[in-house]
Amino acid sequence: MFAKRIFMKSLFPKNILPLFILGIFFFIFGFVTWLNGTLIPYLKIACELNTLESMLVAFSFYISYFVMALPSSFILKKTGFINGMSLGLVVMAIGALLFIPAALSRQYYLFLTGLFVIGTGLSVLQTASNPYVTILGPIESAAKRISIMGIANKVAGILAPIILGSIVLANADTLQSELDLLSGDVRLEFLDSLARRVVVPYSVMAALLLFLAVFVRFSKLPEIKPTLSDDSDKSSAKEKSSVFSYPYLVFGVFAIFFYVGAEVIAGDTIGIYGQSQGIPLSLSKNLTALTLFSMVLGYLAGIFTIPRYLSQEKALFISVITAMLTTLCIYFTSGSLSVLFVAILGFSNAVMWPAIWPLAIKNLGKHTETASALLIMGIAGGATIPLLYGRLADIHTIGHQAAYLILLPCYLYILFFSTKGHKISSW
Repeated sequence: MFAKRIFMKSLFPKNILPLFILGIFFFIFGFVTWLNGTLIPYLKIACELNTLESMLVAFSFYISYFVMALPSSFILKKTGFINGMSLGLVVMAIGALLFIPAALSRQYYLFLTGLFVIGTGLSVLQTASNPYVTILGPIESAAKRISIMGIANKVAGILAPIILGSIVLANADTLQSELDLLSGDVRLEFLDSLARRVVVPYSVMAALLLFLAVFVRFSKLPEIKPTLSDDSDKSSAKEKSSVFSYPYLVFGVFAIFFYVGAEVIAGDTIGIYGQSQGIPLSLSKNLTALTLFSMVLGYLAGIFTIPRYLSQEKALFISVITAMLTTLCIYFTSGSLSVLFVAILGFSNAVMWPAIWPLAIKNLGKHTETASALLIMGIAGGATIPLLYGRLADIHTIGHQAAYLILLPCYLYILFFSTKGHKISSW
C-alpha cells in the first residue's frame, strides 16, 4: 500500500492540479490577447482607420498593464493570489461586455475602452499567475513550467483569430470591394452591420469569464507565499529594502518591454503585412494563428531542452540571435516568403518570456509581488513599439516591410540581458 502511494505521487505530483488550473488561465490569456490580431484588420475596415489608428487596438490593450500593474500588486497583497485571479476574471468580463455598446454605436473609443478594461483584468491575473508558476517548483526549471503554460497560451492564440475571423470577417475578400461601391446611408448601414458582428462572441466570452471567476473563487488552489530559494540568499535579501536595489530585475523589466513589443509586432501585424504583400484578406485574417503555431513549436523545444541541455540563459541567447537573423530575412525577401519569416519569428520569440521572467525574479523574497508587478508593467512594450511600427508603415518611403527593422534594437537589448544584465546583482 505504501509503495502504491509512492508510485501515485510520482505519477501525479502534488502541484499537478494547480498547474492544470493555471494552464486554463494561460489559455484564457492567449485567447483574449491574440484576438487583437483579428480585431486590427476588422476594426480597420469597420471604423475606417489607417494603420497607425488600427494599432491603437494593441496600444489600448497593453498600456493597461503599465497603468494597472502596481495597483494589481497592491490588490494581491490584500486579497492573495487566488482571490486576485478571480477578481481579474470579473474585470475581464466587464471589458468584454463593453464591446456590446461599442458595436451598437460603432464608436472606436468604446472598443478601445473595452480593450483597456480587459487588459486591466489580465494585468491582475498575470501579476498573480506568473510568479505563482515561477515559485510553484524549483527556480531552475521555472522556464520549463512557464513554457508549458505558454503552450496553453499559444494554442488558444491559434484558435482565437480563426474563430473570431470566421465570425467578424466572413466573406472577407468581398467586404472591402463591396464597401468601396457604397456611399451615404447605405454605406453607414453596411458598416454598422459589420460592427455588430462582435456582439455575440464577446457576450459569450463575458459569460465564460464570469463562470471561471466563480470556479476559481471556490477551487482548491493552494495559497502560496513567495520564498527565497536557499538560506544563502536570505541575508542579502534582508539587506535590500527596495525592489530597485536589484539591477537584474530592472534590466529584466526592460527586457520584457522590448520582448513583448517584438512578440506583438510578429503576431498582430502579420495580417495587415500579408495584405500589403498581396495575400487576400480571407487568408491574411488567419495569419496570426501561423505565428502562434510557430511559437508552440518554440515552447516545445524549450520544454525538451531546458534545463537538461540548455540553461535558461543559453536558451535566451540562442533565441535572440535567431530572431535577429529572421528579422533580416523579413527585410531581404518579399511576398509570401517574407510573410512566412514574420511567422517564424514566433519560434524564436517563444522561449524569451519563460527565460527572462525567472532570471529577473530570482531570490527576491518579500519583493516578489512588487517585482512581478514591475515585470507586468514591461508588457507596455506591446502598446508602444507596435504603434511605432504602424507609424513607420504609414510612411510611404518606409512601408510595412522596412518597418520590421524596428525589431533589431529590441532584440539587441534582450541580447544584453541574456549575456550581462541578468548577472548584475548590485549597482
